[in-house]
Amino acid sequence: MSVQSLANKSLLHRLHRASQVVSEKYARKLGDSDLTIRQLVVLSAIADAGNPSQTNIVAATGVDRSTLADIVKRLLMRGYLTRRRSKLDARAYAVKLTDEGRSALLSAAPVLHRVESEMLTSIPAKKREELFALLDAIADQYVQ
Repeated sequence: MSVQSLANKSLLHRLHRASQVVSEKYARKLGDSDLTIRQLVVLSAIADAGNPSQTNIVAATGVDRSTLADIVKRLLMRGYLTRRRSKLDARAYAVKLTDEGRSALLSAAPVLHRVESEMLTSIPAKKREELFALLDAIADQYVQ
């Protein structure tokens, strides 16, 4: 494969382009908030789990530990989360949504759902589940 053909044949490039398009559309529709899709996914995982440890959030989202630590730090600085030592494991931190975090989640999640729905209209309905399964297969292959 020549270097010139990478733009048309590279899986990584195509995945990145698709991600960029969705992320940019989400950011435009979200407006003034700079809550990223990954931050939104983390807020959602925390809301679903109650007071999870950061290890639980890694397991629920697939976001790696170092990236998650950065996301949690940013969400703490914004006042979207609180963090305390876990009662079950003094080495671990449990995080919890604040009222501001819950409000951010409730306002941003519908925006992401609308953007994803719009983007998925380019894929026939019968192929969408297949797309999700294929993307999961790629990610699951490398999960340790």
